Amino acid sequence: MNVSATDWPTSPLDAADAAFAALTCQPAPLTLDLDSCLPDDGALSGVMALPALRDWLLRHPRAYPVRDGVWRELVRRARLDGPAWVIAAVGMAMPALRRYAGQLCAGYPGDPDDIDGEVLAGFLTALRDRVDLTKDAPYAALCRAAWRAGHQLRLQASEYTTIADVEHLTGPRTPKVPYGHPDVLVCRAVGLGILDAEDEQPYIDVRLGQRAIEPIAAGLGVTVDALRMRLGRIDIRIADALAAGLLTGIASPQATEALAAKAGHRAATRAGRATARPHATHTASPAAAAA
Repeated sequence: MNVSATDWPTSPLDAADAAFAALTCQPAPLTLDLDSCLPDDGALSGVMALPALRDWLLRHPRAYPVRDGVWRELVRRARLDGPAWVIAAVGMAMPALRRYAGQLCAGYPGDPDDIDGEVLAGFLTALRDRVDLTKDAPYAALCRAAWRAGHQLRLQASEYTTIADVEHLTGPRTPKVPYGHPDVLVCRAVGLGILDAEDEQPYIDVRLGQRAIEPIAAGLGVTVDALRMRLGRIDIRIADALAAGLLTGIASPQATEALAAKAGHRAATRAGRATARPHATHTASPAAAAA
């Protein structure tokens, strides 16, 4: 399928649909190997072009294990394998995205393309970072995010207050100052040796930024399970430090010395495993990489 610059759709959803059609047309349509991502129950198998797979899912709305397996693979590829798979994920969800946009545009006084854009933006944000692939129904979570984003725009359209009415508002109108700075606590945790310096940015990205864990694990060269276990242990150390007042007060010399010793032990253990890994790669476990 060829779409010239002059013919390219102006609607965000139409543009995404055109891009999906271009990716999935002959002679080399984008496909998914179902044997690698689906349970071996005989429902589907082999390599399937994405439009045909989308049609099958639409005809079988209660095939939950198949849908979950397909969407876990689509989300994983969108996060790790480049823009083509982002477009593929959007195209696979297009029937639902168009349905939501159509419902939300009914009676909307603004530009319908704005609703399209918000629905698409909500879907993409969830696709990139928000959906947890360890939980059931990733597709439902993506759809909820798309709907909420479009619905929020509808709500905003009725919440504006004109300048003439601003003096009639009740309550304070000064900006609200955000309370608390978790990133400062994380930085202090690094300074005390509760959190290792090389884990600071991954911890901030996943725990505070709510970024998807898959690309971060790939960038670190560890498995997703290994990074998840590592962050879980950091959660425990930070919780213990907060309970002891180490992050909100002044740490005693004895506590500082003990934390530094534990940090040194972790660093030595990690360095030893990194040295041994080239000689025992085939025996390495996720738990070893998660240290």
